[in-house]
Amino acid sequence: MTVLRALARHALPAALALGPLAALAQPADAIWSGGPIVTVDDARPSAEAVAVRGGKIVGVGALADVERRFAGPKTVRHDLKGRTLLPGFVDGHGHITGVGIQALVANALPPPDGRNDSVAALQQTLRDWMAVSPWHREYGLVMGFGYDDSQLKEGRPPTREELDEVSRNLPVIVVHQSGHLGAYNSAALRKAGITADTPDPPGGAIRRKAGSREPDGTLEETAHIAALMKLMPALGEAQQIAMLKAGQELYLRFGHTTAQDGRTSPGSLKLLPRAAAQGALKLDVVAYPDLQMSADDPALKGPLHRRTYVNGFRIGGVKLNLDGSPQGKTAWLSQPFFKPPPGQPATYAGYPTFKDDAQVADYVTRAFRNDWQIMMHVSGDAAIEQMLKAVEAASAKVPRKDRRPVMIHGHLLQASQVDRVKALGIFPSMFPMHTFYWGDWHRDSVFGPERAANISPTGWLVQRGMMFSSHHDAPVVLPDTMRVLSATVNRTTRSGQVLGPEHRVEPIVAIKALTLWPAWQHFEEKTKGSIEVGKLADFAILSDNPLTVPRESLVDLKVMETIKAGRAVWRLDPLRKASGCAESADCRDAFAMLERRLALYAALSPTRPVGGR
Repeated sequence: MTVLRALARHALPAALALGPLAALAQPADAIWSGGPIVTVDDARPSAEAVAVRGGKIVGVGALADVERRFAGPKTVRHDLKGRTLLPGFVDGHGHITGVGIQALVANALPPPDGRNDSVAALQQTLRDWMAVSPWHREYGLVMGFGYDDSQLKEGRPPTREELDEVSRNLPVIVVHQSGHLGAYNSAALRKAGITADTPDPPGGAIRRKAGSREPDGTLEETAHIAALMKLMPALGEAQQIAMLKAGQELYLRFGHTTAQDGRTSPGSLKLLPRAAAQGALKLDVVAYPDLQMSADDPALKGPLHRRTYVNGFRIGGVKLNLDGSPQGKTAWLSQPFFKPPPGQPATYAGYPTFKDDAQVADYVTRAFRNDWQIMMHVSGDAAIEQMLKAVEAASAKVPRKDRRPVMIHGHLLQASQVDRVKALGIFPSMFPMHTFYWGDWHRDSVFGPERAANISPTGWLVQRGMMFSSHHDAPVVLPDTMRVLSATVNRTTRSGQVLGPEHRVEPIVAIKALTLWPAWQHFEEKTKGSIEVGKLADFAILSDNPLTVPRESLVDLKVMETIKAGRAVWRLDPLRKASGCAESADCRDAFAMLERRLALYAALSPTRPVGGR
């Protein structure tokens, strides 16, 4: 009996990993094998083969066993050819409805994602875009996205006069890479109704020329958002869905099978269900409407506020912004910025979206009472403190349950605050990509060396056994999962220095922060995030194994294929062949961007030729 029991203890888990006994009579639709399989399942970290039927995983294990139990005459074999299979990536925080704008407007990003390292380069980018884009002719607006004053040689945003040199008649707007600021030319300021007499709005600021009240062209936070909404053209449903699809393709390219739309606007909240009903979604999209703007929207109490998807869409909860951006120096800190922005005193420490703590607590309490999962954007430690007080107050008023409130960014999370985050059941969605994109800027200008070393302090979370997600916040940066992975593991700045070595994590931890843990964040851990029997067959195939390649080369890994519910929704190889860019990544990327833009322009202006075609 002892021997039989011992055999049973070993055989039963193996059999369960291959699926229920009923699966013996039902062949799999497909089997993947021929390369490393990183399951992100601690009980079975690796496997030789995965069997899929009906979009779900039915078997995981040794190739011979999977073949014996699940292979049938119609089973399709997928040879990984030495490439690595992982769970599909789950977006810890991003804005998929905003990513399409990157394919539409001028690319104002600095290297390595763009060419804009000076004001002159930015001006030329806008002129080049005007030469081929129908946008400014169709809608009377010149627009770029992604300028970063920390990477411009001038060390400042473009002025209104410099943008006037691009166009004196048309409004010109260039949105900061954080999305929290924008640079406007004189025509844009006039159209937005902003003059020397315009007061700063609550939660925002109009930057002024030295020694006067005259706007210098940069608008912060609520001032920027209000002006942008006034100037943005109204697009039809078909045009908006075309933009959504363009953003979706970018997500798929980087292996995402689940995308988030954080801070969904009222317009997007109406668009997304219609796009889903039309079959436009190739991946799952979970939306978090802005709580301020949408608290009374019937959709939040309707059938789409749920834990399962309808045609690839659901409403997951709500989003609330409590402060701004650290790289734009609008985050709310407890201590002053290392170097304040021009025109600000040495005591400048940013500012909150809400000055009244009680108002924030009321918003959180309302979310708890309505069973809305709430995500809160907090960058500075003062904003994090406001979030903690609000969750404490709301928890005292509403009986405790598994709500999983989410801290978005937490850039300047203090060691003294981490235990309170854990005790309150707040899930940290962190942004370690800041260490690459703005690490040098944070050290030398924003926070100073000591505070910058602890930005996005994932090491403190690991020490306490806490789960977290690691995100990209697209379109702030591209939804590049390999750069997210590399930044979370290496924390290397643009200049090659390591920022806060104690916060580097092991590659498997960084992979969990892109798969299983954000699935848990979204209440989807039972269906996504790891390669286990019963879960969705959501996969990403990488060019090599992130657990074995040198850590400094993680950023060079490529997503070769993205698979959603067992079906390939994006492949790199056909793209290479179609473009003639069999080996050149630069050529391939340029081709992909060109094709994406041409397709989007055609959808937006179907009667107008683009670029001479």
